[in-house]
Amino acid sequence: MDFTDAQVERYARHIILPEVGGIGQEKLLNSRVLVVGAGGLGSPLLLYLAAAGIGTIGVIDDDVVDLSNLQRQIVHDTGTIGMPKVASAEARLKAINPEVRLETHRTRLTAGNVMGLIAGYDVVADGTDNFATRFLLADACHLGQRTLVSAAMLRFDGQLSTFKSHLGGPNPCYRCIFREPPPRGLIPSCAEAGVLGALAGAVGSVQAIEVIKEVLSIGESLSGNLLMYDALNTSFHKVKVKPDPECPLCGSHPSITDLSAHEATA
Repeated sequence: MDFTDAQVERYARHIILPEVGGIGQEKLLNSRVLVVGAGGLGSPLLLYLAAAGIGTIGVIDDDVVDLSNLQRQIVHDTGTIGMPKVASAEARLKAINPEVRLETHRTRLTAGNVMGLIAGYDVVADGTDNFATRFLLADACHLGQRTLVSAAMLRFDGQLSTFKSHLGGPNPCYRCIFREPPPRGLIPSCAEAGVLGALAGAVGSVQAIEVIKEVLSIGESLSGNLLMYDALNTSFHKVKVKPDPECPLCGSHPSITDLSAHEATA
């Protein structure tokens, strides 16, 4: 494609990177990324994807902006309190990069709509804050053959991985690491246990990097690794994870072949 003068200036720091260049920037501009959740993780993720020139960004969230969100959800501000989060995020991203196409989905992700939603995107990024949605999205991405970049955080700890088990080989799925959701109430939510606001920025920014790497097919994918960040001790640990042949989703004899189990918990 022929870049306009404004695009050359906007993306100059990408274009001079040998790993990106003009061809890579064109890939970014033609890519479609779905972000599930416009909250703590989704905020920096959305901001950096828009700034990077991801051509089409889908945003799913059914919530509205609340004052308690602003400690970490930096895509929103005091003036957007009470607005749907997808509308608040859309306005902010358009201000950062008017060229980006925003597709907003003010809805709750369910077993009934998830396959149709992820089908329209190249890469899916999970910024949700509950296990039910996280497992639903992970199962759907495997069944729908979509690459998933997933992150989570609580208190001072964050974790991140990329899942593309639909490609087979050395790529595990989410359930290879976390077989099933924990019992309700076992692990507190951020609202119950708290979370350092800046941790969302750190983890969400790394998540954005991994999404961009997947779009560009550069560097070493996080697939097959779980990256853990301890902010209090300033430590990163990357743990190697192999596919589990007994995995109920991607193993040799899968018992999860559709999303019917999620319909009962929707």
